[in-house]
Amino acid sequence: MNESHAAWDHYRSFLAILREGSLSAAARSLKLTQPTISRHLDQLEANLGTGRLFTRAPQGLTPTDAALRLAPHAQAMESAAAALQRSAAGDPSAMTGVIRITASDVIGAEVLPGFLREIRARHPGLVFEISLSNQMTDLLRREADIAIRMTRPVQKALIARRCPNIRLGLFAHPEYLDRHGVPKTTDELKEHVIIGFDRDPGADRLLKQFGLSLDPAHFTYRIDNQIAQLSAIRQGCGIGFCQIGLAARAPRLTRLLADEIEIPLESWTTMHEDLKGDQRMRLVFDHLHAAMTSYARGGLGAHTA
Repeated sequence: MNESHAAWDHYRSFLAILREGSLSAAARSLKLTQPTISRHLDQLEANLGTGRLFTRAPQGLTPTDAALRLAPHAQAMESAAAALQRSAAGDPSAMTGVIRITASDVIGAEVLPGFLREIRARHPGLVFEISLSNQMTDLLRREADIAIRMTRPVQKALIARRCPNIRLGLFAHPEYLDRHGVPKTTDELKEHVIIGFDRDPGADRLLKQFGLSLDPAHFTYRIDNQIAQLSAIRQGCGIGFCQIGLAARAPRLTRLLADEIEIPLESWTTMHEDLKGDQRMRLVFDHLHAAMTSYARGGLGAHTA
């Protein structure tokens, strides 16, 4: 296999076919013609010598084993190409250009926009790409420039700064408590409507780590998406876990069993060490770390039942 003979355009077309499932859909996504996409695929197969990368099926093009083996390498090339474009398009001295940031769903939806609004007010030439994911984005492959994560990064060649722990508590909307009453003990929780997880093993491990005997059998709402969980709590569906800093926002939530239930989550701001000389990246990295530190230390004003 001689991957060096294949142009990046060929890999880009390969990834589009893989994602879209047909030549025509791939062509539309890249704003190319279908013959161009087909030619790229033929040339890639010829250069790699792997045989067919896709087979025709009633539902479209199905990737072969060779295509599935190639996919992560092509995705790494795609991330590197995007990072190169971001670096080339920006002017570090003028504080302009694109910075890609990844964060967990709930941090990215509820907290990050306010942080970025503050820094863009001072540097309006900055453009932000935001990727919301609870998966560990690989900064080494430059899938993002900066990451905010709730777990300690294990990769080397990263600059990682720990923020204060983000604390989770048990909360409900006051309207729910007016209808159903306030649980006074953890045993009484089992008599209430609980908003919990569905198939998330990490959430299960976290509850058990802190001695909470709750599992999906006790949950009326089983939701793995953290944004949807928060929405359900805010709309009075039941009792669930929420970051203390978010519970103090409108609609204001009531904290339950505060003396018994509190879960600390590590929080980290991380970027690749190769970016430390980029003034734009360093500025945003430092700003996000300071903002996360302030957020983690705040949110103490939630009412407690």
